[in-house]
Amino acid sequence: MDEFVYLIRPVRENFINTMTSRESEVMEQHFNYLKNLKREEIVIMAGPCLDGAFGIVILRANSLGEATILMENDPSVKEGIMSSELHPFRVSLLEGK
Repeated sequence: MDEFVYLIRPVRENFINTMTSRESEVMEQHFNYLKNLKREEIVIMAGPCLDGAFGIVILRANSLGEATILMENDPSVKEGIMSSELHPFRVSLLEGK
């Protein structure tokens, strides 16, 4: 399996402070989606910048195509409240390893 990183960015400024209730629901779905992928040992790590600028997801997939599908099925991307970009990645250092 290969490793990939995808970045998500809010599609509008000040998103973190002005989220609508619908956007908040979608972000909860996003978090649950990533938790499920973590349980399946697909997600290595994920998290947001505390200033809301962007978030990252580091994951394992068999191919770029598979990683793309995983990213595109992220509810925050699917619902259009986050833009996304995907890159091949290599975890070189990891706490506890």
